[in-house]
Amino acid sequence: MTPIYQPAEDSYLMSRILKEQLPDLLNEKPDLKFLEIGVGSGIHLQSATSAGVKKENIFSSDINENSVSHCNILGFNCVHSDLFENIHGKFDLIIFNPPYLPKDSNEPEDSEVATTGGVKGNEIILRFLKEAKEYLEKEGKIFLITSSLSEDVNFQELGYQEKELGCEKMFFESLCIWELAVIL
Repeated sequence: MTPIYQPAEDSYLMSRILKEQLPDLLNEKPDLKFLEIGVGSGIHLQSATSAGVKKENIFSSDINENSVSHCNILGFNCVHSDLFENIHGKFDLIIFNPPYLPKDSNEPEDSEVATTGGVKGNEIILRFLKEAKEYLEKEGKIFLITSSLSEDVNFQELGYQEKELGCEKMFFESLCIWELAVIL
């Protein structure tokens, strides 16, 4: 049984950014459609609800079936999906706290799916960004976490303009949340 990813520094950073950013986004669009890819424990769904996003407008997915079951029990709409595989529709905000660490042969297999983003650490992020455009509303945004431990992503090469929303330095890495919008 694959354990549910428990909130850590990256999750708390995303929750803080959501609480800061969602009120303005909701002022612009009260019926904001929210999607979280890789929902884990559901902490960000709860942050979105407490910030005022209507529960019926909150959607989520995870590759871990235990996370999906857990979030459905919490009353959220969550589906089993590998990134956008089982996602339908378009969203005003898509958030993703991806697996972003480079492959480590010492990482236990049961936690690797939640932490390892590929050999360089950014392969899942690159896949996500290539697919995400099809699921964004015209003025939609993405909030994405990256780590200084994985290889940098050139957002502009992938067709996105980026804005740093917040970074947190730890003794071994820096985590940053980026707001991304499709370059028109």
